[in-house]
Amino acid sequence: MDRTVPTSGNEEINLYLRTYYSLLRSSREVQIKTLIEAHKRMNSALHVLADEPQPDMAAFIYAILRMPACLDQLRLIIMGQSEQVFAQHGFPKVESWHQVNAPGRRRRSFFDGKDQLAVYIASRSDIDDIVPILVAYQIERRKLRQLLNKENVINELERIRDSKGGVPTGNSLVRLSHMTKVPAEDLARLAQVWGEDTAVKFLRIAKTKQALSIRSLAGSLADYKRATRRWWRNVEQHLPEIQMEDRPIYFVSSNTHSLPNLLSGYALHIEDEIHAFIRENGSEELHREYHDILERNVPSSRENFLYYALKKLEQANPMITAARLQAEQDIGLVRIPSEHAFDIEVQIIPLRNINLTSMDSRLRLPTIDKLQQSNALIINVDYPLGMAAYQVLTEIARNIAEVRGVYIMGKSATLNGRIGDVMIPSVVHDEHTLNTYLFDNCFAADDVAPYLVYGTVMDNQKAITVPGTFLQNEGYMSVFYQEGYTDMEMEAGPYLSGVYEMVRPKRHPSNELVNLYNSSFPVGILHYASDTPFSKGKNLGSQNLSYFGMDPTYATMIAILRAIFETELNLL
Repeated sequence: MDRTVPTSGNEEINLYLRTYYSLLRSSREVQIKTLIEAHKRMNSALHVLADEPQPDMAAFIYAILRMPACLDQLRLIIMGQSEQVFAQHGFPKVESWHQVNAPGRRRRSFFDGKDQLAVYIASRSDIDDIVPILVAYQIERRKLRQLLNKENVINELERIRDSKGGVPTGNSLVRLSHMTKVPAEDLARLAQVWGEDTAVKFLRIAKTKQALSIRSLAGSLADYKRATRRWWRNVEQHLPEIQMEDRPIYFVSSNTHSLPNLLSGYALHIEDEIHAFIRENGSEELHREYHDILERNVPSSRENFLYYALKKLEQANPMITAARLQAEQDIGLVRIPSEHAFDIEVQIIPLRNINLTSMDSRLRLPTIDKLQQSNALIINVDYPLGMAAYQVLTEIARNIAEVRGVYIMGKSATLNGRIGDVMIPSVVHDEHTLNTYLFDNCFAADDVAPYLVYGTVMDNQKAITVPGTFLQNEGYMSVFYQEGYTDMEMEAGPYLSGVYEMVRPKRHPSNELVNLYNSSFPVGILHYASDTPFSKGKNLGSQNLSYFGMDPTYATMIAILRAIFETELNLL
C-alpha cells in the first residue's frame, strides 16, 4: 500500500538532534554553550526570539517551569536511568541528595546542594526535552544578565529584596520594567513563578555568570527496559494480593486526579465545606464563578468546579487530602508512587469495587450494577513523556492476562483550534518510527461534546507525534498542516507502536503505513489543546489553562470511563 508521507524537510532540526546525540556519547560532560548556534538555527516555534537581542520571556519561563528551582545554581546536570546507573558511573547514593521537583515536568531529580543535579530519565524523549530546555535557558539567561547587570537595576533589586519581601509589585515592578525594557507583565509572571525568591534570583543572574554542562551516563535500549522493569516490579510488590497475570485490564494514560475524583465523587459529597472555603478564603473570581454556576448564569459544570476548588481547599487544609485519599481507598483505588526509577505514578482499581452511588452521576449507564461481577482492573498511569509511553505499555502488556482496552488522554498543540478544544485523531504520523498509523479510534465527537462546555470537539483528525516541544518550527509545522495534520503531541505514536506489538507477532516496523483496524480491543485517543504554536510565543510558558483546563480534562475522562464501563458490561 502506497502513501504520501509528510516530510518536514527540516535539516536544521535534524542537525540539532545529531549534534547533541553525538556529543552526549562522550564519557565526559558536555558544555551547553556548544549547542547554542545549532539551537538558534533551528528557529524553534517555542523560542522565536532565540537569535534576537531582546529576551524571549515566554521561552525562558517555559524552561524554568520544567526544571527544578535550583536551576540557577547548577553547573552540571547528570542523566541516568536508575540509582544503580548513577552508582556505576561514580555518583553513589544520589537519592540521599535533596529531592527536587519542577512545576511543569514530572521527573525524579536530586540536587547535591552545591551545583549538581541528578535526573532520572525514562527514554530518549527525556533527552529531547531536557537538552533544548537547558540551551534555551542558557541563551535567555545571558540576555537577562546584560539587562540586569547595571548599577541602577542592581540597586533596585536589592531594595526590593530588603523591603518588598523579594517580590516586585506596583511601582517597583514598573521601574524595573522601565530599566530593563522587559514588559511588566513578563516580570510579573516570573514573580508568580519564583515568589519571594524573585529578587534574589534576579540578583544572582545580574552578578554571576552561569555555564551549564550536561552528561548522559547510559543510553542503551536495554538500560531503559531495565528501568521500566524496576518500575513495574515496584507496582507488583505493592499489590501482592492481586495476581496481575490472571486479571484482564483496561489501560488508561491520563493524570492523577481526574479518574479518582470522578470515581470517588468525594468533592461532590463535601460541597458545603468547599462552599464555605470559597466564601471565606477564595478569590472574588472563584466566589463569583460558583455563584453564577448555581444561578445558571454560566454554562460551567458544577461538578468540574468542585473538583477544581477541592484542590484549593486541600492546599489550605491537609486533613482534607487525607480524607480524600481515604475515600479513594474505600472504593479500592490504590495509588502506587514510583520508587528508584522514573516518576510515573500508577493507580489501580478493581471495577467491581467502584461505589456506583457515590461516583459522578455523569458516569452512570443502564445495567451498570453488573460491574460488581467484573474481574477486570483499571490501570491508570500518569502519562509518560514521549517514548516512555512505549516502554510503559509494552512492559504492562507482558505482565498481565489480557488487555481489554487502551485509552489515552493527553495535551497537544493545535494548528487549527483554540486552547481547550478536544481533538480525536484517526491517523497518527509518528516522527520516532516514521510510521503512519491508521486506527479505529473508539471515540467520536458525540462521546465528548455533551460534557465539554467551553471548547469544541473535532473528530477524524490527523495527529503528528513530535520528538520534543522545542524541536519544531513554523516551516516544520506548515508542511504537516498542508498535509492535513492539525494535532501535535508526543505520546500517541509510541503508544500505537506498543499496540502494534500487542496485536501482531513482531516488533513494530519503521517508515511504513500501518493498519491497526484489526485490533482485538478498543483503542481510544483524546487530546485537548494546551498550545497554539501558530500564535507566536503563546505557549504554557506565557499562560496556563487554570480553571478552564478542567473542562476538557473531565470531558475526556468521562468519555474514557463510560467507554470502559460499556465494554465491560457487554462482556458480562
